[in-house]
Amino acid sequence: MTRAPFRFLVLLACLAGLTAVVALPARADIVVDVNQGVLQPMPIAIPAFGGSSPYAGDIAKVITGDLQRSGLFRPLDPNMFADKAPDVNLQPKFPDWKQIGGQALIVGQVNVDPDGRLQVDFRLWDVFAQQQLAATRFTATPEDWRRVAHKIADAVYERLTGEKGYFDSRVVYVAESGARGHRVRRLAIMDQDGANPSFLTDGSEQVFTPRFSSNTQEITYMVLRDSGAAVYLFNLETGRREALGHFSGMVFAPRFSPDGSKVAFSVEQGGNTDIYVMDLHSRTTRRLTADPSIDTSPSFSPDGSKVVFNSDRGGSPQLYVMDAEGGGQHRISFGDGRYTDPVWSPTGDMIAFIKQTGSTFHIGVMKPDGSGERLLTTSYLDEGPTWAPNGRVIMFFRESGGGAPRLWTTDVTGQIQQAAPYPGAASDPAWSPLLN
Repeated sequence: MTRAPFRFLVLLACLAGLTAVVALPARADIVVDVNQGVLQPMPIAIPAFGGSSPYAGDIAKVITGDLQRSGLFRPLDPNMFADKAPDVNLQPKFPDWKQIGGQALIVGQVNVDPDGRLQVDFRLWDVFAQQQLAATRFTATPEDWRRVAHKIADAVYERLTGEKGYFDSRVVYVAESGARGHRVRRLAIMDQDGANPSFLTDGSEQVFTPRFSSNTQEITYMVLRDSGAAVYLFNLETGRREALGHFSGMVFAPRFSPDGSKVAFSVEQGGNTDIYVMDLHSRTTRRLTADPSIDTSPSFSPDGSKVVFNSDRGGSPQLYVMDAEGGGQHRISFGDGRYTDPVWSPTGDMIAFIKQTGSTFHIGVMKPDGSGERLLTTSYLDEGPTWAPNGRVIMFFRESGGGAPRLWTTDVTGQIQQAAPYPGAASDPAWSPLLN
């Protein structure tokens, strides 16, 4: 699978006074606090972009969808707008936008250069202060118009929350079809907003637990056959697939190191499961655990110095942390229930996990030392957490009793939960880093 080259020309606006406006202290009435959750999302007006390109209206719609799904923004109804497509080069008529309750305003224009490329300009305005907060120009090929929209949504999100955006990213997952007990599982990929879904495998093999590399072009996943399980590497750019070594036992739960140079995974041999790590350059393998128990689901810290995993060495599945070389193994989960599937946040401040209490499942988070445990979701079955690149949103899959699995998201406050924008049955999502 090959994506067209994507090039941006990012031109920071040099209008008089803009630098001073951007450097001003954050305004309380125009900044969203992502740490406290949002009971009243910020009202934001996003009229259709002007210009000569047929993508102008579509770009505004994608931006609207991104910001609305974040739960932090409430895009206003375009039918309320007095100016349906304001000129990006003119100062807005602020009273019109203030009258309908808009606190922020995005204005844009999309034109086509002589060489066929899109030139997209946008400006972000503080309606009440009547000041410009951001202005940027993007240049891209027409087929990448959606990525331009996601880039703009990222820029708006970052300016108004102080956090990095996460919209210009993709999700690899397992698309499921067929009746329970006869499920067909195909490796698939889509944009984070559910657009451009495509299959990477044909369904002839049962695939599980895909994971992204930091280069966003390579994934690793598990294949289950009657003869056992194996882990593969798959290059999204070339379509090349190769097995990750050959082992006498079952191999599963792969995950890349932060720099993409290694893959940690579990190997089951003779009823015992331990964690190994392979250097992808030398193809040498090192064993990290040697306990007579089940050690699995390794996940590296963002700096690559630590690994969190789950083990039943204490009598039930719990979370443990060790050095990346295997030393210093210690338990960090001590609550009631079974803890599994830990995933270190890309920002390093939290670890997401699955917790089972009785017949109920939860997505939870805790600090790397085990403190500050919080349960974000409660369901019949919630599994497979994966972090958005900014460490503020978690995607997972949920099953109701007897139903097909569906992708869901929650923010780290647990207040913003919703079905992900993919209509089909799916499991095992893995969020990519931000695209280049």
